[in-house]
Amino acid sequence: MPERHAPIEAQGLSLADLAAAIEQRGGPPPVDRWDPSRCGSSDMRIARDGTWYYRGTPIERPAMVRLFATVLRREPDGSHVLVTPVEKLSVEVETTAFRATQMTMSGNGEQRSIGLTLDSGDALIVDADHPLSVLETAEGPSPRVAVRFGLEAELARPLYYELAEIALAEGHNPPGVWSDGHFFPLMP
Repeated sequence: MPERHAPIEAQGLSLADLAAAIEQRGGPPPVDRWDPSRCGSSDMRIARDGTWYYRGTPIERPAMVRLFATVLRREPDGSHVLVTPVEKLSVEVETTAFRATQMTMSGNGEQRSIGLTLDSGDALIVDADHPLSVLETAEGPSPRVAVRFGLEAELARPLYYELAEIALAEGHNPPGVWSDGHFFPLMP
């Protein structure tokens, strides 16, 4: 079965073009409204580096991973599940479900908007619905962005360092960046 949507790449796109690509794609399936009674384990795991595994073996088909990502959600207890109208299957997630791998920006200071693409092939604009945050973990600071349905994406280190450089150059206290009219501190 062919993919409905090709992955979105931020590299080389203006923020306006990225926003248009996001709009054209439409929303994800309504997994937040599905509450099936049939539950179990998917035998899947999403590693810290974003690799999806099934019974210990990496899933090698990116299109398959992107399909699974569309029906993933995070439960109120913090667990992750794949959800369809008829079943809900648990997925082990080591850190976050996704990784933000590319970034594009327009504007400066309070007029800045930041666009991110994710390893799932999706993209988003950092805003009130997709806020940036930094969590302190045993491995150090974990910069994250809210994606959908409680899911988060950890920012690739180069993206975080670029944002930190901007925050320090702009001299905000606490250090942080503006996007889409909102200020996001970059400290835990």
